[in-house]
Amino acid sequence: MDALRARTEKIFNTLRTTYPDVKTQLHYNTPFELLVATILSAQCTDKQVNRVTRTLFQEFKTPEDFAKAPLETLEALIRPTGYFRNKAKNIQKCAQALVERFNGRVPDSLKALVSLPGVGRKTANVVLGAAFGRPGIVVDTHVARISKRLGLTQNKDPVKIEFDLMEILPESKWSDFSLLLIYLGREFCTARKPHCAVCPVNRYCGGSEKTPQKRQKRI
Repeated sequence: MDALRARTEKIFNTLRTTYPDVKTQLHYNTPFELLVATILSAQCTDKQVNRVTRTLFQEFKTPEDFAKAPLETLEALIRPTGYFRNKAKNIQKCAQALVERFNGRVPDSLKALVSLPGVGRKTANVVLGAAFGRPGIVVDTHVARISKRLGLTQNKDPVKIEFDLMEILPESKWSDFSLLLIYLGREFCTARKPHCAVCPVNRYCGGSEKTPQKRQKRI
């Protein structure tokens, strides 16, 4: 475990040098806007979500607005994000729960956030880290894929991966490590045809340290 922690620290430091300033790419002004944007980001790119929320947040601004919005109108506004019917229902139910149980305010605890309709641990950790500065590991498709490639976990379940990473990283680095892996996944460690030859953490891939001369392209 100590060796794994040490190697993870090297990975973190290398990625921090590569990406010195990481933050969520979703656009928001309030914790509630971030919560809505994160729900919309499921199976959708951040760029597309930002296009949609530019109009959405002009039409509806508060949990009260979303709670009372005609569902058909909400569906039409978020349609480009995909799965718009389910997302519209979840967002409206979430807004209603915020109004009824939290006086229209987004709670700042994991337990309270995951009690909201449509909010899982990934969404909750995004909001906690970006909106409230509370450490949390966000396990999206990038983090799940790269963590396994790097030999940091053998699990496929996002919650199990989250706890594996929590075990080998200091709490203060949880949020940044997730974002660093997301940045890496978008630029180098893509799902198909990853750019292994130029990847900054290639030497740590597969659970071992390799010299740059031994780098091989992953197929």
